[in-house]
Amino acid sequence: MEIKHKLVANVRKINNVSIPQLLEMHKIFIQYYHNADLKTFVTDMGAKTGVIILQDKKENRIVGFSTWTEIDLVTGGKKSIGVFSGDTVVEKKYWGNKEMHKKFAILLLKIKIKRPKTPVFWLLISKGYKTYLLLTNNFPNHYPRHDKNNIKLESVVDNYCQQLYPSAYNTTHRLLDFGDEYQHLKDDVAAITQDMTESHPDIRHFEHLNPSWRQGTELPCVGEVSVQVFWQFMRKNIFPFKKTKINTQKLNVEVS
Repeated sequence: MEIKHKLVANVRKINNVSIPQLLEMHKIFIQYYHNADLKTFVTDMGAKTGVIILQDKKENRIVGFSTWTEIDLVTGGKKSIGVFSGDTVVEKKYWGNKEMHKKFAILLLKIKIKRPKTPVFWLLISKGYKTYLLLTNNFPNHYPRHDKNNIKLESVVDNYCQQLYPSAYNTTHRLLDFGDEYQHLKDDVAAITQDMTESHPDIRHFEHLNPSWRQGTELPCVGEVSVQVFWQFMRKNIFPFKKTKINTQKLNVEVS
C-alpha cells in the first residue's frame, strides 16, 4: 500500500531561516548541482529576500525550496516591481508536486494587490528547461518566447540583468555566464533529448537560446504578473475542471 506524503510550503524571510534549515536545504542542493559548496550557498542565500520551504510533514523534513528577491525596476519610465526567483530545487521523489508553485503564485498576487497600478514582473534565470517551462506554461505575456518578440519585456530583462549581474551579462546573446566555477546541473538532471526538442517548441527554443546550459549559463526571462495570470494558474493547478463525457443517442462530445 502506497504511503501518501503530505507536503506543506511556507514562505520565510531570510532572517527567519535557522542554521539547521540552511544545512538541510544545502544537503538537497548538492544532490543536483555541481560547485555547490556551503560557503557560496549561504552567501547567496543571505542576499535573498526570502525562501519558500517545502516540507514533508510525515517525515518532518525539508524536501525542496525556492528563493526570491524583490527589487525595484524602471520600465518605460515607470516604476515597477521585480520578484526575482533564485535557486529552486526539489527532491526527485516529489517532482510534479504543486505546493511550492501555489505558494509562490500567492506571493506574487499579494505583491500585485498591494500596488495594483504598479507593473509587477516575475524575474527568473534558467539553467534548465524545466524552469523555463514554468514561465511559458503559466504566463501568457512572457519573454523570451518561440513565436514572437516583446520589446517591452526584452528591456525588462536588460534592466534587471544589468542591475543584478552587470559583469556576467552578455548583452548580445542575452545570457548570463558566471564562469567555470558557477553552479550547474549534474548530467543526469533535466537532460534534453532530441525527441524533446523535435516535439516541444518551447524546449527547442530554450536550447537554441541557451546552447551552453550544460556548462551553467543562465537564460534570463520575465513574465508579466496580473490577476488574470493568477486566476488562470488557480484554475489549472488548484481547481481544475474535470473532463466529462456526455453520451446519448444523439451526442458523443467531450466538454471541459
